[in-house]
Amino acid sequence: MSFKFERKINYYETDRMGVVHHSNYIRFLEEARCAWLEEIGMPFDLLEKNGITIPVLAVNCEYKYHVTFGDTLEIEPHIKEYSGVRMTVGYDVKDKKTGKTVLIVETKHCFTNKNLRPINLKKVAPEFNNNFQTLLNEYNNSI
Repeated sequence: MSFKFERKINYYETDRMGVVHHSNYIRFLEEARCAWLEEIGMPFDLLEKNGITIPVLAVNCEYKYHVTFGDTLEIEPHIKEYSGVRMTVGYDVKDKKTGKTVLIVETKHCFTNKNLRPINLKKVAPEFNNNFQTLLNEYNNSI
């Protein structure tokens, strides 16, 4: 399932040079990831009701092109790797108007219980595991 999240850039998110401050992209990725999980039927509140959290372990980001106030980003998240315990989410981040790639980026996550202890979704939440596995398979079949 392809999902696109659009994010218009606000003036306050830019720096003195008029471009989006690099730290704001991390927020945009989280907004896209939350909207994507909601779209695919696994919103964060449902996961948390089931005792599951998905903390970020790492962000790998290469800035390729800048955007400025008024521009709109298109962010397409997809699962690149999934084991039941860990997950890597890749993102296609483009300037909507020009189609230029803005970032090459991925976030790494693990699944934990409410006490932040790692869990394996294959064992504790098979229905969520199946959904994530399906998303990984869809991505692998699309490349």
